[in-house]
Order: sequence, then C-alpha cells, then structure tokens
Amino acid sequence: MPYVSMFFGIIIRMFFSEHNPPHFHAEYQGTEGIFDFEGKMIQGNMKSANALRLIKEWAVLRKPELEENWKNISEKIGINKIEPLH
Repeated sequence: MPYVSMFFGIIIRMFFSEHNPPHFHAEYQGTEGIFDFEGKMIQGNMKSANALRLIKEWAVLRKPELEENWKNISEKIGINKIEPLH
C-alpha cells in the first residue's frame, strides 16, 4: 500500500477509495488510527501518547498538503508524498 509520509516509526497513508470526511491513516507499532487534518484520531486503537502527539504536530504543519492530496483523491489524480516531521 502506498504511503504519504514516514517519520519516527509512524507510517501515514491515504487511499484512492476514501470517503468523507477528509482524513488520513496512521500506523505505529502494530496500532492504527484514522485522523482528521487537525491530527485528532477519529477512529482506531493507537494509544501511544508520543505517537499521537507527533501525528498531531505533523498534521497541523502539513494541513495544506493533506488538503491538496484529498482534492487529488476526489479528482482521481496522484497522491503526493508529504515531508516528514523532523
């Protein structure tokens, strides 16, 4: 499955078969979550406070790129890689 970004062991993915509301998927050490573009987990089993904090920080910084990818998904064009958190 394609990934959008990877940082600190966190894998961020977006898929072409997505549904509203706009969101992305994150995986970390065998746990998963679905997040809105503000970095709030809306579904999942991820419990690591550190991973949740990093995902939120990344989402806030990269919100315009996430929104662009969501637009690309709706128009059935390519999903762009997004800069990781440093």
